[in-house]
Amino acid sequence: MAKGKKKASTRIRKRELFRWIMELFQNNPTEVFDIKRLFKELRLDTHASKMLCIDILEDLAMDDYIKEVEKWQFRLNTTGQVFEAIFNRKANGKNTVTPVDGGEPILVAERNSLHAMSGDKVKVTMLARRKHHVREAQVVEILERGDKTFVGKLEIRKDFAFLLTEDRTLANDIFIPKKSIKGAQNGDKVVVKITEWPEQAKNPIGKVVDVLGKSGDNNTEMHAILAEYGLPYTYPKNVEDEANKIDPEITEEEIARREDLRNVTTFTIDPRDAKDFDDALSIRKKSDGLWEIGVHIADVSHYVKEGSLIDKEAVKRATSVYLVDRTIPMLPERLCNFICSLRPNEEKLAYSVIFTMNDKAVVKDWHLAHTVIKSDRRFTYEEVQEVLEKYNEASPEDYNMPGDHAADPNFSGSSTIPAETFKEELITLNRLAKQLRAKRFENGAINFDRSEVRFDIDKEGKPIGVYFKVAKDANKLIEEFMLLANRTVAESIGKVTKNKNAKTLPYRIHDLPDPDKLMNLSDFIVKFGYKLKTTGTKQEISKGLNKLLKDIHGKKEQNLIETVSLRAMMKARYSTHNIGHYGLAFDYYTHFTSPIRRYPDIMVHRLLTRYADGGRSANQDKYEELCEHSSDMEQLAAGAERASIKYKQVEFMSDKMGEIFEGTISGVTEFGLYVEVNENKCEGMVPLRDLDDDYYEFDERNYCLWGRKHHHRYSLGDSVKIKVAKANLEKKQLDFVLIKE
Repeated sequence: MAKGKKKASTRIRKRELFRWIMELFQNNPTEVFDIKRLFKELRLDTHASKMLCIDILEDLAMDDYIKEVEKWQFRLNTTGQVFEAIFNRKANGKNTVTPVDGGEPILVAERNSLHAMSGDKVKVTMLARRKHHVREAQVVEILERGDKTFVGKLEIRKDFAFLLTEDRTLANDIFIPKKSIKGAQNGDKVVVKITEWPEQAKNPIGKVVDVLGKSGDNNTEMHAILAEYGLPYTYPKNVEDEANKIDPEITEEEIARREDLRNVTTFTIDPRDAKDFDDALSIRKKSDGLWEIGVHIADVSHYVKEGSLIDKEAVKRATSVYLVDRTIPMLPERLCNFICSLRPNEEKLAYSVIFTMNDKAVVKDWHLAHTVIKSDRRFTYEEVQEVLEKYNEASPEDYNMPGDHAADPNFSGSSTIPAETFKEELITLNRLAKQLRAKRFENGAINFDRSEVRFDIDKEGKPIGVYFKVAKDANKLIEEFMLLANRTVAESIGKVTKNKNAKTLPYRIHDLPDPDKLMNLSDFIVKFGYKLKTTGTKQEISKGLNKLLKDIHGKKEQNLIETVSLRAMMKARYSTHNIGHYGLAFDYYTHFTSPIRRYPDIMVHRLLTRYADGGRSANQDKYEELCEHSSDMEQLAAGAERASIKYKQVEFMSDKMGEIFEGTISGVTEFGLYVEVNENKCEGMVPLRDLDDDYYEFDERNYCLWGRKHHHRYSLGDSVKIKVAKANLEKKQLDFVLIKE
């Protein structure tokens, strides 16, 4: 823009520079300009002119003429004063709206919300901006109500009812006319939809849309958790009926179209309670001394056609949901547990990545094929681990790890064929997997190996014991071959020659750690005597993180530093715009290996088939939208899983009132301390109000509460003793009291 302009001088006028900057942004409405580029474009080479430019940019940003998308990076603000947006209600009252046409969330104070609810489509107007305050908007009209529902306990009075909900986005209970309770009884858990909220009314008005059952009943509570997260808790009958029409028989014509691997040694390795076996491994020795390793994935897309009734339901769900005591499947049970599941001694259709590799786990060749397979045996992880440990093939640390499964008196083994029949195959696969894993970490993959809490549940759904799921070699064996398959098919589409565009594919992407959080981590670990490099190449930062994780292993501060390290990591998500997977140190990565439980894998299967048949690149916008939806549903499913674990933790501890336990501070907030019980990993809170020996302040940067008078600190990772004081199942909340030494 500045071409032809006179070279800027110290005497440049503010009005003139203002006009130049306005022209630059108007002529390039979609471009982002960093501060250095602006100086260059405007030919500002003196300190005074640069400072004047910065003043103008701050004024323009304050007036919402331009947006600061990142620190010292600006673009034209194309959002007008009045626009349509989606409302998002927050528990702290700092509600936001996100413009329909895209853009950053904008603050809406409760007094300016017009009682809008999360998901509502609204018309908003920008408010005049106050100096040194964030910009705010006001809802002027609710255009379309969202599908937001609320879950809680129904309290029935004489002529009306109230929904008592733990949803913190509502400050008041929901008023329900007697005619709208749908036959629910007093004390039932119900799902309620708000029908109206008059502007002057204190309480919103709603109606019961579903009755879940009596509070405290296990089924009711699990369904309530799903409903809270907007997840389905029943499967539509018409979709199940559609699945019942699918013929499970494989015709000779279909077999003739596929690579026939029915006579190759093949098996599945899964958790003992698994029913949907969506991956299998095959292995055979080749005449040239190489190994042929097949990664076989259930060919779901053969049975689930795009746009079908089953497909539409799968899109909506996007993922299976795993609660403590149940799985809520993405596909109808007939498909996921029977037709598609790679069950032993049954001929099954698969989509396979077949590798030829040497004893050093170097892939010499590979190909992708639609296949027909026959699994010889169903293994559990424990059975494989037992074989590896018996023949001294397991990693040294595996022998010292605790058991990773619950005692199950009803489990009588997975096969009549002894596990040792396949010992050579299992040992070979394990040796190859270990080498693949070693190479991955050499290339900078991050090594977070954390145990997961699991519950032993009785027939009524009550938790009777806690155990820890730890990843041993049997788990890692499967993991490495699945990672290899996912990476290989992603590279086959994404890795193209220069000046050639890659075809559309959903990738599993993972961005670099948050720089500020990484710096906080670096500052934080210094007090424990550790250092961390926070600048340099991706690989250098990864190696630094891995060294830190290795150095802290077995130390008392391990859990603390691992927790803070994880907070610095970005969340993995799906996108057609590939940026690589930082945590795995892969430039190209996708999800191909679990189409029974993840919709992105079905998308990948369909696109790989399309491209193998010579098809053109798919519509990127369509698949990006599906990727965003899948990422959102994955987060909701993870939230529901955590909530179910929390519920069972509270239920498990509810008969331990007054008992004393050793614990570790697992979280520090302005409301108090979270403490995790060492022996069972159940987490509860010591409320700040109960720390009555001093006035405590929250130090967010150093993850601690410190007392003003006596200077006592409670820090993340500190060992403490607690007494169980209260177990509130409604709130999924445990309250602890600190036992002072």
